[in-house]
Amino acid sequence: MSLKPQSDSLVPADTQRVAKAVFKKGNPYVTLHDELGPIFDDTDFTELFSKVGQSAIPPWRLALVTLMQFRENLSDRQAAEAVRSRIDWKYLLRLELSDTGFDHSVLSEFRGRLLAGNVEHLLLDKLLERCQDLGLVKAGGKQRTDSTRVLGAIRSLNRLEVVGETLRAALNDLAVLAPEWLQQIVPEEWFQRYGRRIEDYRLPSKPAERIAYAQQVGEDGDYLLKRLATSEIAAEGKALKTVQVLEELWPYHYEYNTEEDGVSLHWKSDKQLAKKTPTIESPYDTDVRYRRRCGTTWTGYITHLSETCDDDSCHLITHVMTTDASVHEAQCVDDIHQALIDKHLRPKEHFADTAYVNAFLLVNAQRQGIEMVGPARFDTNWQARTEGAFDMTRFEIDWENEQVTCPQGKLSQSWKAYHRDSEKPYILIRFNFQDCADCPVRSLCTKAKPTVGRTLRLLPQAEYEALEKARAIQTTAEGQERYRRRAGIESTIAQGVNNGGLRRSRYMGMAKTHLQNVAIGAAVNIDRLFNWLQEVPLAMTRVSRFKALEPAA
Repeated sequence: MSLKPQSDSLVPADTQRVAKAVFKKGNPYVTLHDELGPIFDDTDFTELFSKVGQSAIPPWRLALVTLMQFRENLSDRQAAEAVRSRIDWKYLLRLELSDTGFDHSVLSEFRGRLLAGNVEHLLLDKLLERCQDLGLVKAGGKQRTDSTRVLGAIRSLNRLEVVGETLRAALNDLAVLAPEWLQQIVPEEWFQRYGRRIEDYRLPSKPAERIAYAQQVGEDGDYLLKRLATSEIAAEGKALKTVQVLEELWPYHYEYNTEEDGVSLHWKSDKQLAKKTPTIESPYDTDVRYRRRCGTTWTGYITHLSETCDDDSCHLITHVMTTDASVHEAQCVDDIHQALIDKHLRPKEHFADTAYVNAFLLVNAQRQGIEMVGPARFDTNWQARTEGAFDMTRFEIDWENEQVTCPQGKLSQSWKAYHRDSEKPYILIRFNFQDCADCPVRSLCTKAKPTVGRTLRLLPQAEYEALEKARAIQTTAEGQERYRRRAGIESTIAQGVNNGGLRRSRYMGMAKTHLQNVAIGAAVNIDRLFNWLQEVPLAMTRVSRFKALEPAA
């Protein structure tokens, strides 16, 4: 397909006449066209198409169809049908009333081109650029960020199902690559054992039988990998994604032991697994990860939404970020800030919950000209949780002379800075054990052995002071009132979930899931812009009649 950019066209006269007659009270797509004008241009997508071949459908139209499709949570077939049959869609797309549209497969091909060119962000960024031109969004204001779970488009599998289905998936791919070779090397009972989906079998329920089944699957997978490694199709076979998953998962779920007669493998118990190491949860979508957060568990991804939240402006989503579920929120803050800076939408104040706030992020944000507003975690040491005990705030820190004075007036014995690759930098403070041993209030200060004095682990000065300032602010009524602004992002997430299916991925793979989330974010902006241009006031939080009777605190 080739792209031959066309000059800007106008809404056909018949389409305009009928749309204006039908939508006298306004319509989101009609208003979007009239107030914003062109959002996308064919030149935005030039690099995605060849210079020769059959002319492609104008990509600016396909980009708009994609936004409308996710705004209304339509399938490709339903979206293609809407292009053929709906007047408001034809108005925004500047099509004749008699236009028959296109085949639904064009939308999938267009999304594939966006992903191949790594430009799916244009679906949101071009809309934001147009809003910036019109003064509807700008840098230097207030923004807020929160995240929500996104379920992967796969069935959640337990450990037995994961290893069994991974082996079955590899066998299916090898059956396509080298059917004759595979038929020669597999035992006959494999056709009964792996001929159907593992979930369709009645797996054993007793612990001993489950271990025996897992052991059998492990030995079968190990046998297949060994035969493949010495075969004529070794290079082609190991290039298969499912075979690579098999090679990665077996050392995670099985323990290899060297014995006199060779290397044997054994099924690991749950306690032997590396709990902190995220692993592949399905051979069909290797990007999904398991996560437990606030009592909720899921297998899939996390999407982070950032939006403007100034009182006198339209609240628009400015950035969408998607990661696998194992990535913590704090790991995303720097990338979110940099993305907003690159879009010329750097906020002056950024509101986020505790998951996004730590000392190092507070300092990094300050260096970028951004003030992070959110509740920092309090000290969890026992001294901070015990009334009258000596927590960190009871010690006087002399940063210039690198000394700390304890509540009893004793000076620290050593001050040593550590900066290891695996940890954030910190300062280790030690007090003389003799001073601590004779201290009359030792029980309120440390539970260390008598031969060991009190130790403190300090953050570097900039991080320490930023964290203490954030903790102090959140204890004040003014700080809590200011932080209430963050709560509005939860309604934005609800809007994406209810209207666009934000919490469930349509596709397999993080790249496609991210494209879906970006399109939903842009679709939410369409509704926000329509309401803003129509001067629709923000709705108040709904309160039931019974709840309204609650006495004031």
